[in-house]
Amino acid sequence: MYLIKTPQFIQDLFPNFTWRIPGKDKILYLTFDDGPIPEVTPWVLDQLAAYDAKATFFCVGKNIQRHPEVFRQVVEAGHAVGNHTNNHLNGWASDNLTYFHDIRHCARAVNTTLFRPPYGRMKPKQAQFLQRHYRIVMWDVLSGDFDPNITVEQCLDNVVSNARPGSIVVFHDSLKAQKTMTSVLPQVLKYFSALGYEFHALSTSEEKQVMPLKKIA
Repeated sequence: MYLIKTPQFIQDLFPNFTWRIPGKDKILYLTFDDGPIPEVTPWVLDQLAAYDAKATFFCVGKNIQRHPEVFRQVVEAGHAVGNHTNNHLNGWASDNLTYFHDIRHCARAVNTTLFRPPYGRMKPKQAQFLQRHYRIVMWDVLSGDFDPNITVEQCLDNVVSNARPGSIVVFHDSLKAQKTMTSVLPQVLKYFSALGYEFHALSTSEEKQVMPLKKIA
């Protein structure tokens, strides 16, 4: 069970997280979780380039370590990158110290102040600590591309019916999501471009400092 559109009351409960970018300009913020991997990420980069679109890739540290050349392609193409933990840890199921060390391990591979918790799950104390060092980025539209039980049409509708100016939209550059995402992403880019939208990367300019290891030892 998951929510396609993050309700406003949930966003209001956690005002220090970034759920969307306020404004009326026709801009969408596409994000891709769980890569980079050679089977999917370069294809995503090609699709984005065709529309002069920039996006934000929330990378798993172990994938960066396995595929550094693909990570370089993301960065060299001008996209933003974020920390998505080293081993895709669920914060709810992890003790705090293990969780923090895993994030710090990923930080060695990707130097960024953007962080997205896998599954969107963190314990309160984890969030309290991390938001001192990172811009915690959530979303207001979840495409559902990872769900094997939805159709391409449903996934497309999830985005088209819910995205609005400033929306942060979640896709996945993963093998699990590959079949659905590769059908939906080109349609999303075409549809919103025809409506006059641009696609921007999230800013990493907030004055945060990636947490030093000594602070969590």
